[in-house]
Amino acid sequence: MPGSPSKVHDVAIVGFGPVGQMLALLLGRSGHDVVALERWPDPYPLPRAAHFDHEIGRIFQAGGIGEEVRAVTDPVHDHYEWRNAAGRPLVRIDWSGSGPSGWPTANFFNQPELEAVLAGAAESQNTVTVRRGCEVTDLLHADGCVRLTVNSAHATEEVRARYVIGADGANSFVRSAMNTTVTDLGFFYDWLIVDTQPHEQAEWSPMNWQLCDPRRPTTIVSGGPGRRRWEFMRLPHESVEELRTPEAAWRLLEPWGRTPENTTLERHTVYTFQARWVDRWREGRLILAGDAAHLMPPFAGQGMCSGMRDAINLAWKLDLVLDGRADAALLDTYTSERSEHVQHAIGMSMALGQVICVLDESAAASRDARMIAAGADPRHALPPTPPPVLGDGVLQRAPDGSRAPGVGHLTPQYEVTHQGRTALLDEFTGGGFTILTDGTGPLNALDTADKDFLSALGATLVPLYAVDAPPGGYLDASGGYLPHLREHGHVAAVVRPDFYLFGTATDGPSLRDLVGQLHEQLRRPTAPADRAPAPAPLAGAAGQ
Repeated sequence: MPGSPSKVHDVAIVGFGPVGQMLALLLGRSGHDVVALERWPDPYPLPRAAHFDHEIGRIFQAGGIGEEVRAVTDPVHDHYEWRNAAGRPLVRIDWSGSGPSGWPTANFFNQPELEAVLAGAAESQNTVTVRRGCEVTDLLHADGCVRLTVNSAHATEEVRARYVIGADGANSFVRSAMNTTVTDLGFFYDWLIVDTQPHEQAEWSPMNWQLCDPRRPTTIVSGGPGRRRWEFMRLPHESVEELRTPEAAWRLLEPWGRTPENTTLERHTVYTFQARWVDRWREGRLILAGDAAHLMPPFAGQGMCSGMRDAINLAWKLDLVLDGRADAALLDTYTSERSEHVQHAIGMSMALGQVICVLDESAAASRDARMIAAGADPRHALPPTPPPVLGDGVLQRAPDGSRAPGVGHLTPQYEVTHQGRTALLDEFTGGGFTILTDGTGPLNALDTADKDFLSALGATLVPLYAVDAPPGGYLDASGGYLPHLREHGHVAAVVRPDFYLFGTATDGPSLRDLVGQLHEQLRRPTAPADRAPAPAPLAGAAGQ
């Protein structure tokens, strides 16, 4: 191995798929020295993930690539429907229009095209170095950093970083170097995924739907512009080996009118859908994100979405810690917040899967009757699931430790008008902490120390007005923010960089208390977990 380098990167990201790319982009835009280490020499050229929701669109917007992403996605303009074997609707979910985050409710894409946008934006940052064809095979905690052994076709070398993020997939090497356990819910179903390019331009209506036929549950969705995806459940008498052949793919596509004469078969593979999560996502200077931290069935389309939520949650916290604006113990809230939220996504995906993956005809008939009787209304036809909310972390607390309603929930993004221009809120704030207030009055309660803290945090003050906003003010152009604040008796709301609600205030003094609580939560004493373990090599190759 060559002599140990003196340079210590702020962050080394192991794995450069969509989650690693987003982390590199966000951290690089914040000015941090990032090196991304990807074991494969070239980007994977075939489809994999295919869907993101409105919240993830807002995250792309935060990364400065909103318009580029829109150019390679296929937004949904109708509904998502489940039908039984006879073609009767079992459930109909409205996916038309924009979601609460100001982006289309549902969006479909071809992953290589999306990755090209993400990777290009990350690599354009002069603070980001991307190294492909470099496999991390060992790591060692020493000298206040992590020393990675990296093998490439030409050499074995050492890379040092203050923090290492394992975004290296389900068979994560970084996870194997951590002393953490995995909760596995024992959910296993094999499905054949078939990605195609139809030769003709066709109108698919509904654009995305689910055939709940016990003879062969099937999913039919967009694969991004110009592409279609079919997913076929493996039946008990079939082997994985026979199902993953091109012949099996064409046999299953034939009833849908897809043949080699009118369709290009782009990819076919069998996936085993699973439901599991790692119990601790951070160990000292090692942190997990994306599939390295959790896996879920695809029935809710939340796999990559959950990884992107990991990325923005972790990025803003690492940004503060690396700059010394927050204590390293802040990073422990990454696990507590995201783990509870992702368990909701996993639970929802499993609940939908248990409705879809019914092979017994009698059980399917009972299911169909119940859902049809509910009028195909998802509020009544599908199993109830709790709303997605962050677990304990950087969130407002009442004196008794309880949370106010809405705290830890995703906040909406509406259009506002500022200095003569009307656009979505984040186009003006650029992300970061945002303080929404009913006019400037509540801000008068903040003293110089409060304002200095918010300035150091990079927070944006957004005084809102229903009409006639003064210079420097923001007109609530869509009427989305002020009516909600006033209905709940609030004069201010603090929104975190990941767009989740930190807390609210009912008057000026309570806004000052709210800002003080945020300040206190960011400067907690150092947690023992951040202290690097005694130097000891941890060997093993990533088994991706």
